[in-house]
Amino acid sequence: MITKNAYAKINLGLDVTGRREDGYHIVRMIMQNVDIYDTLTFEKTAENKIVLTANKEDIPTDEHNLIVKVCKVLVEKYGIKEGVRIHLEKRIPVAAGMAGGSTDAAASFYGMKELFDLPITVDEMCDMAVKLGADIPYCIKGGTMLSEGIGEVLTKLPDMPDCYILVGKPSIGVSTKWVYTTLDSKPIEKHPDIDGMCDAIRDNSLEGIVSRLYNVLEPVTKSEHDIIEKIENVMKDNGADESIMTGSGPTVFGIFTDEEKAKNAYEALKKTELCPQLFLTRPINPLA
Repeated sequence: MITKNAYAKINLGLDVTGRREDGYHIVRMIMQNVDIYDTLTFEKTAENKIVLTANKEDIPTDEHNLIVKVCKVLVEKYGIKEGVRIHLEKRIPVAAGMAGGSTDAAASFYGMKELFDLPITVDEMCDMAVKLGADIPYCIKGGTMLSEGIGEVLTKLPDMPDCYILVGKPSIGVSTKWVYTTLDSKPIEKHPDIDGMCDAIRDNSLEGIVSRLYNVLEPVTKSEHDIIEKIENVMKDNGADESIMTGSGPTVFGIFTDEEKAKNAYEALKKTELCPQLFLTRPINPLA
């Protein structure tokens, strides 16, 4: 049996700079793993089938799940004759802007590679992965990355300085498609300083990172869901250096330099019941 952890991500900066003819948006993002993870276990079976089980009933276990899609692609590419059973312990919030499905897919590449001793490189995984989802190549490489193109052009950055990150996911759902469609309907008024943030990361300056946190999708999602601003305000009122939304939302995170303030903010936010899913975590480089 092989066990793999699949780590969530947040966007320290997210910019949209255009749109391709095929509908994909051109982005510039700073991606960062945090220490919130799903656990996947892989084992061979005699029957030539891909079987996925999960600890939560609302998670699809058929071909709609990226885990199954990855396994199927690899079985076909390498002519694997045995079956595989995968179990998913889901902890990362679903539809939260944290790449929960993409990171499970990335872990599936690694799990299958190890289980069946496949001769596949990380770059080959990324080439196969981008056809399944734009965030998967980042999740395969992980850590702190500048992500460009549709998300598949990755530039490794030094590890983010250590800090405390409070992550809150409200109970609302947000359609990524709706967010991007709405974004396209009017000019973007403010863009994040992605180059400046890259410099701040290279300088190991948490202050420089925090001062540049920005997500162009946030005003769109906020326009329909005022709960996002409420969560951010609770975090900032309780000592967060800054707080923003990740991805297309609705998850919000705040960065703290002081552990005690982070713990107090966690308790304060818990009392509000704005976030049924709440995590106090830290940045991580899973492959370091």
